[in-house]
Amino acid sequence: MIHFQNITKTYRDSRSSIDALKDVDLDVEKGEFLAVRGPSGCGKSTLLMISGALCRPTSGIVQVAGEDLASMSVAHRARFRAQRIGFVFQMFHLLPYLNILDNVTYAASFGRHSEARIRALELLEEFKLDARAHHRPADLSAGERQRVAVARALINRPELLLADEPTGNLDPESADTVLQLLSDFHASGGTVLLVTHDEAAAQYAQRTLRLRNGTIEG
Repeated sequence: MIHFQNITKTYRDSRSSIDALKDVDLDVEKGEFLAVRGPSGCGKSTLLMISGALCRPTSGIVQVAGEDLASMSVAHRARFRAQRIGFVFQMFHLLPYLNILDNVTYAASFGRHSEARIRALELLEEFKLDARAHHRPADLSAGERQRVAVARALINRPELLLADEPTGNLDPESADTVLQLLSDFHASGGTVLLVTHDEAAAQYAQRTLRLRNGTIEG
């Protein structure tokens, strides 16, 4: 599902350059649940952003679902992300002026609005959020907002789910609920790449790798 070959990502400014990733080789199999751990600044989020076609590596080859991301146009990458990848972030990134139902349907990239609305309502019911469908994000707890974010990530039935510290702002009970939703997606055949500081969160994964200073340990 994800193939990195000699991936380096360098961030430069007028005074210096920093290698966020250094010559990384990585394969994540289709249907795998992989956790990536490591200290702050080790390259975890950069690895996830490259996997999600949100940024390009400085050098190396990256393929996702058999497609070479470097050969894609900007428009092609946007369609690829929308149709095949779901994203869940620590800060939720819900639109505050839309209600919960509209936040979920906003991400839909298929069919008519009515079809997206039906799919969104199904997800909200599955996640026990149907009673909150017409509330705005400010009315919800942190745990509820993150469940909305997972529903939004799943509305297009992606093959790959990328989660960047999805439990970082949650209490333990809410964190377990969100991680179980990721696990359910994995059990249905999806691929999950989870970036986390949390050892308990990493235990939901089949495999864990550790990054340090932009390289994979071990």
